[in-house]
Amino acid sequence: MRMLAVVFGVIVVALVVSTRTHADTDNGSSTMSGSADLVERFLAAGAPPLVTYRARRTLTASTRGGSMTASVDAWTSVDANGKFRYEITSERGSDLIRRRVLIAALEEERRAWDEHDTSGDLIPENYIFHVDDDRNGDYLRIRLEPRRKSSMLVDGLAFVTHDDLDIVRIEGELSKRPSFWTRRVEITRHYARVGGVRVPIEMHSSADVRMVGTSMFSMVYDYVAVNGKPVPPVD
Repeated sequence: MRMLAVVFGVIVVALVVSTRTHADTDNGSSTMSGSADLVERFLAAGAPPLVTYRARRTLTASTRGGSMTASVDAWTSVDANGKFRYEITSERGSDLIRRRVLIAALEEERRAWDEHDTSGDLIPENYIFHVDDDRNGDYLRIRLEPRRKSSMLVDGLAFVTHDDLDIVRIEGELSKRPSFWTRRVEITRHYARVGGVRVPIEMHSSADVRMVGTSMFSMVYDYVAVNGKPVPPVD
């Protein structure tokens, strides 16, 4: 079970820190002619930044063909000093998965905030960004090419709006296996504007774990405040 804690903990950290982008592009940001302006707009589209929030979260995980499952509901928040906190409100299912996967994932997220970890951010220091030639679909696709093999970086695609180049979804695989026990880790993360601020709203991942099989993880956010402003409830 310790191997699952390592796998899912790293997945959560990788996806949490990758919500941040910066507009300080350089000549290496894109390798495609004519796309540098789009890349710069894409990196700047994260404004205004997410500084503080409070949200209810539901975390779920399953493994061994679904024979072991668990879920945790928690209040999570980041204050003006950048401190991440969580409070568990309910727990269900396997005690091992709850303690060593779900709660451990929240602890990993707290560590990432405390250490101001930028090793997974969507910035030119971590990625080369390629704008897809086909721009006729519902979303513009931007290829995320990690600059190094890292379990904090996603090798995949960002789907962004044509007008604002705002991220709607990221999907791909971790560019480096988190441990010997994992063959492949696939990730999908969804974003939306809440109170005018881009925030993650849902994440799903699937890991092929040796001797265990497919293990699933998901996390859903329900925001009540973003950057100091209350979020109206959804009817």
